[in-house]
Amino acid sequence: MKTRFPQDLPRTLRGTASAMRGLGAIAALALATGCASGPKANPADPFEPLNRGVMRFNDVVDDAVLVPAATAYRRVLPSFMRTGVNNFFGNLSDVWSFANSVMQLKLEHSAQTFMRVNVNTVFGLGGLLDVATEAGIDRHSEDFGQTLGRWGVPSGPYLVLPLLGSSTVRDTAALTIDRQGDLLNQIHDVPWRNSLYFVRVIDARSNFLRASQLLDNAALDKYTFTRDAHLQRRKNEVHDGDLPNEGN
Repeated sequence: MKTRFPQDLPRTLRGTASAMRGLGAIAALALATGCASGPKANPADPFEPLNRGVMRFNDVVDDAVLVPAATAYRRVLPSFMRTGVNNFFGNLSDVWSFANSVMQLKLEHSAQTFMRVNVNTVFGLGGLLDVATEAGIDRHSEDFGQTLGRWGVPSGPYLVLPLLGSSTVRDTAALTIDRQGDLLNQIHDVPWRNSLYFVRVIDARSNFLRASQLLDNAALDKYTFTRDAHLQRRKNEVHDGDLPNEGN
């Protein structure tokens, strides 16, 4: 497998053009279906009617496919195996986090993530064991959307993407680059690559089964809660918890 590091990025930036064309289509569809308006409208979410429709579609897919698969996954695999799978995918994601930390000039985070990848790969059986965390080396998850935000690109309106869920215009445009930096994307055997993608999705979904059940049972607007929590979390991630008075 081959990893794309910052020096390879100019070749991948061409992919953002197709992403931006897709965003134009989303915006046009949102305008056609009618944007949220009135005094109660959230200025960060002008596409709320469209977003709610996409969220309902995602919930149907989640209930029909992901929740049963994630439930079976937790039921069949013992805890130590699920932990190993989660550690393995976390180690792979750390490689792209390292690249983004470098692009953001976060020297301390870059050094720590570089050490994490090497320690877990060498001493953690290819990442199955999270030796780095036990050694006190923190994980710093970074993606290209955070890198864009770090250099002043505004988040833009909130979006709910089919199957992918909560996002923003900025983060949606960054997906093309994030995909190029994903080590799984470098696997050329398509069935094997798709199988790993599926396992990663199911593993991630299994970690939030309890939380999603509590949210579904709570007497609140699930859409509003999810949107506000996502936007706040992304602000914290972009600014490392040191939030400015304004901006995203």
